[in-house]
Amino acid sequence: MTSDNSGRIEVHDGPADLSTAVAGELLSRIADLQAGGHVPHICLTGGTIAESIHREVARLSPESGVDWGAVEIWFGDERFVAPDSPDRNARQARQAFLDEVGATRVHEMASTADAADVEAGAEAYGAQVRSSGGGRFDIVMLGVGPDGHIASLFPGFSQLDVEDAIAVGVTGSPKPPSERISLTFPALRRSASVWLLVSGDGKADAVAKAVGGADLHDIPAAGVQGEDETIWFLDHASASKL
Repeated sequence: MTSDNSGRIEVHDGPADLSTAVAGELLSRIADLQAGGHVPHICLTGGTIAESIHREVARLSPESGVDWGAVEIWFGDERFVAPDSPDRNARQARQAFLDEVGATRVHEMASTADAADVEAGAEAYGAQVRSSGGGRFDIVMLGVGPDGHIASLFPGFSQLDVEDAIAVGVTGSPKPPSERISLTFPALRRSASVWLLVSGDGKADAVAKAVGGADLHDIPAAGVQGEDETIWFLDHASASKL
């Protein structure tokens, strides 16, 4: 474990160890918050490593003491597709762990069945965060793409500079599907803790640049920090260029 100006860095042997460590830490944090009488607000991400973490959360939950029925679940971004599409982050999270652990307060972003377009979906999610949010998230979890993107905030896109909205619509995504909804930087930063979850040597360059303080317009992962802490959860491959 090391520290950097961009936050704390934890390096694990491989994706399996990384997933178990993150799942255990998440359950411990939620249990502590609930023991203190707080309703946790947790923001999930999608992707391969997230799915692995989610399955570990399901495996470890029975012994954790967490009451998942009293956890508010949010999403950092979503693919604007049909509600039953396998591309949906919410669908993947439900299948991996939310349904199994009994999470009931799940705030999904709009699908094509819920909103006329991505902008309407983004506006609706912003309203939902304002009406049902806790003022800030307790933990925001974010994957990082090989290009340094987080949520659906991509290098060079105008959404990187949005300061007056909680969520934005994204069209022409360089990674399919092309239409998405994403929380903005101000919304993602309104979290006690931000966790960046990265596995694989294909993301080592992006990790090194983000940790090194790159411009967020080039490497969006460099632009998000938690109010209290920022933790990079890495495996050896993704940390190989630090």
